Amino acid sequence: MLAQWLKTSRYTVVLTGAGMSTESGLPDFRSAQTGLWSKKNPQQLASTYALEHNRDEFIAFYQYRIRTLHQCKPHAGHIILAEWQKRGIVQSIITQNVDGFHQQAGSENVIELHGSLRTVHCQRCHKVYDSNLYINEQFNCACGGFLRPSVVLFGESLPSDAIDQAWLAAQKAELLIVLGSSLQVSPANQLPLIAKRNGAKLAIVNMEPTELDEWADFVVHHRKIGEILKEMDHELKVGE
Repeated sequence: MLAQWLKTSRYTVVLTGAGMSTESGLPDFRSAQTGLWSKKNPQQLASTYALEHNRDEFIAFYQYRIRTLHQCKPHAGHIILAEWQKRGIVQSIITQNVDGFHQQAGSENVIELHGSLRTVHCQRCHKVYDSNLYINEQFNCACGGFLRPSVVLFGESLPSDAIDQAWLAAQKAELLIVLGSSLQVSPANQLPLIAKRNGAKLAIVNMEPTELDEWADFVVHHRKIGEILKEMDHELKVGE
């Protein structure tokens, strides 16, 4: 059914969340409280307060996250989405993730609602660097300013341009597919509703039920996203 909708949709939007990344071996942000962080709250460390008042632990937390990121890579699902985008099957990819796996897999013009852990930037002059600098213990810009990860911290607003692009995509969607998002975080959880109100079909693929399942036209639980996308890709190719 979902593969057929993909064939007929003239504008398909994919929204990905943490479940998309956990299949690559990346720990979920909320479950990152293991080992070194078993007695720490990541939400406190990934905040504007920690950036200004608890910098040593802020740096250590993001060094841990960046190292973990470099130990993982995109899975088959990311690669399939990139191929669909190139073939014109998917028109827009919106992600709540900061890992850059979509771009690594070959996707372009990905709308990153929460920024990217692939880069850091200077708080003073805003120059952008590769986040490998954190692994190499380099935390200062040539101008002397502090380098911080280019992600949205707790206490900060989401980038307005990304929100605008996501809203426009959701309004244009004829089919919106949610992959691996609990749909608990605003404003991303409003995108499926915007699409539905504009007449789109809504599909949700997530390990656990979401609060928006009742709005969906198609729901899959307790299955890996990569497997679902492989099956759909096979159906699409068989039908060509």
